[in-house]
Amino acid sequence: MINRLFAFIVAVFLLPALSVASPIRIKDLVEFDGVRGNDLVGYGLVVGLNGTGDGIRNAPFTEEIMTNILERLGVNITGEQFRPKNVAAVFVTANLPAFARAGGRIDVTVSAIGDAKSLLGGTLIMTPLNAADGKIYAVSQGTIIAGGASAEGDAASVVQGVPTSGVIPSGAYVEREIEFDFSKLAQIRLALRSPDFTTAERIERAINKSFGRGVARMLDAGTVQLDIKATRQASAAHAISKIENVLVEPQRKARVVVDQRSGTIVMGEDVRISRVAVSQGNLTLRIEEQPIVVQPNPFAAGQSVVVPRTSASIQEEPGVGLAEIPESTSLSEVIAGLNALGVSPRDMIDILKSIKAAGALHAEFVVR
Repeated sequence: MINRLFAFIVAVFLLPALSVASPIRIKDLVEFDGVRGNDLVGYGLVVGLNGTGDGIRNAPFTEEIMTNILERLGVNITGEQFRPKNVAAVFVTANLPAFARAGGRIDVTVSAIGDAKSLLGGTLIMTPLNAADGKIYAVSQGTIIAGGASAEGDAASVVQGVPTSGVIPSGAYVEREIEFDFSKLAQIRLALRSPDFTTAERIERAINKSFGRGVARMLDAGTVQLDIKATRQASAAHAISKIENVLVEPQRKARVVVDQRSGTIVMGEDVRISRVAVSQGNLTLRIEEQPIVVQPNPFAAGQSVVVPRTSASIQEEPGVGLAEIPESTSLSEVIAGLNALGVSPRDMIDILKSIKAAGALHAEFVVR
């Protein structure tokens, strides 16, 4: 059963890796210089909650922003004492896409920052969204779609998902555009998402082949520079549209990625293991507390006494003997050699770390 579980985990994640690598579009391998989004953030107020808002006494900033909003609307509440439970202070975040124009709409995420229990059914009041330069680029308002639900009674409560965070699809209007004239660029850099000299050289070669002349030049493992004038295209946008769908077969690093929380193991197709011997076993230390209550005899003067009783034991499982993993020249051979150890995925993670420390695992080892 353990062998099947590990084989299933590896097979699910590595099905594409076992097949012949297929070419990938350049647009899926690189980021184009200047074509990027910008993060926006704002601080606002959500109203209309069904008694699940901030406790004003515990979140004074909620009362402050509520007062400011009402005063801007012409309502004077100076000196008034009010403790509503249907409002909550929130942070509003969004990403302003590249080339977003004034009047366009973008999605926003709303997250409670006080002790509100849920934002379900709430409405975000008009909130300006600022970029890193402090300027307002969008304004958000709308009904929140919360990501969960919560309910509670006198003796129990239940929470599903994250009810203190939600989204507003198309919940913000773009008010200001990013000042960037893409058409004036004389050169554009292509930044590889996974820097690699071989992949960068292949991108350079594929672009030059598509134009029939030298228009691209590799600068380093993560950058390829495109000369817009040499492409003889009408604009930089035309040049990008011509090369972004060019197919390139990327070269990837040999890598093993493990997630210790879930016991997931993912291997790339270039992972190799040298001939190595492995022995593994588990040591379990168990301590149990079983206190006994001793009662005094009837009509006797005395008190009940709790007598501690502890049971401790150490158990060592047989595990596997010294097993040999032969030298592997393909991913399928690596999997077969590791499966021969007959251990659980979590034990396999420790074995892989030890094999890496011994210098027999020829791949980058990433632990998450």
